[in-house]
Amino acid sequence: QVQLVESGGGLVQAGGSLTLSCVASGITFSRYAMYWYRQAPGKERELVAFITHVGDGTKYADSVKGRFTISRDNAKNTVFLQMNTLKPEDTAVYYCKVPGDSAASWGQGTQVIVSS
Repeated sequence: QVQLVESGGGLVQAGGSLTLSCVASGITFSRYAMYWYRQAPGKERELVAFITHVGDGTKYADSVKGRFTISRDNAKNTVFLQMNTLKPEDTAVYYCKVPGDSAASWGQGTQVIVSS
């Protein structure tokens, strides 16, 4: 069964940077596109970034374009989210996800708090 473990969240001042990591196990990682989502308090979960299975294509939410970069290392079964120029509105729990509808397709999340 797939297992996704995120790390790298924390407290950062506005304008700062963080890099999130998500390590996958239980799947042939290089066969799957990967997603980063986030959920802010009182808001619905939203898609932040997407990367193809080989990393040759990416897409971003308009709110993070130019500030966030998604990447992956298939040799290490890991997907990253580099977040620069962070804003207080980026405060959320960030989740990585593989395609699929099961609860197991989500990681447990990592909290990012951006102070103003």
